[in-house]
Amino acid sequence: MQMFLPSDHTFVVCAYQESEYLETCIQSLRNQTVRSQILISTSTPNPYIDNLAEKYDLPVSINRGESGIAGDWNYALSCSNTVLVTLAHQDDIYEPFYTEEMLRCMNKAKKPVFFSSGYAELRDDQKIYSNRLLNIKKILRVPMRMFPDSIFARRLTLAFGDPICCPSVTYVCSIMKRHPFRRGLLASLDWQQWEELSKEKGSFVYSNKPLMCHRIHEKSETSRVINKYSRINEDYQMYLRFWPDPIAKMLAKLYSSSEKSNSV
Repeated sequence: MQMFLPSDHTFVVCAYQESEYLETCIQSLRNQTVRSQILISTSTPNPYIDNLAEKYDLPVSINRGESGIAGDWNYALSCSNTVLVTLAHQDDIYEPFYTEEMLRCMNKAKKPVFFSSGYAELRDDQKIYSNRLLNIKKILRVPMRMFPDSIFARRLTLAFGDPICCPSVTYVCSIMKRHPFRRGLLASLDWQQWEELSKEKGSFVYSNKPLMCHRIHEKSETSRVINKYSRINEDYQMYLRFWPDPIAKMLAKLYSSSEKSNSV
């Protein structure tokens, strides 16, 4: 069984344009109780990102190929030479013990597929640990939490929606395909990836501790996608991977309604 060290892990910060929250994200990664590597990946290079990278002595890798969410995420995964990679979204923050807890949990698993954790919402700089959506997602994660090695339990976790917070995930790169995130998807490309990985032998390693905070604000990609109403169509396609058509349509409508709490 492989033992992962801090040197085996990299935070890749996915930076886009000039986010006012980027520095706060970087600071949360610099303040980890267990330090690992940090780098910035962007398809929109600009002096703002360069100045922050220089201030915190971070390398910047520029995606000059396929852009868009899938292209940016695929490129970000390829930037590091470590086996473990966390794609840190520029608007979010990580609790100081994220890396420490992630490594502890990963090293307890026989064959980790990926790691994820509980999370809080960050609204107007206030951490929200409990609301309707967060509580529903906690319930949906119960099968994965109790039976992380069971393919059935993992697929049951994903069959009613996507309860896994994407920026809380640390990927095991040796398991990922070369371009894991699918082009053409805007809202469900992470859910699509979990569904594919749910068929792999191994563990969906999970910590119930809220190890990061997902910021909700009107300029976030999640809010933008939901406001464009593209999400319900992608969610419907995802439900078809688990359910017959009539049930998939019903669940997609219900899920779309619940996700409105991601809007501001």
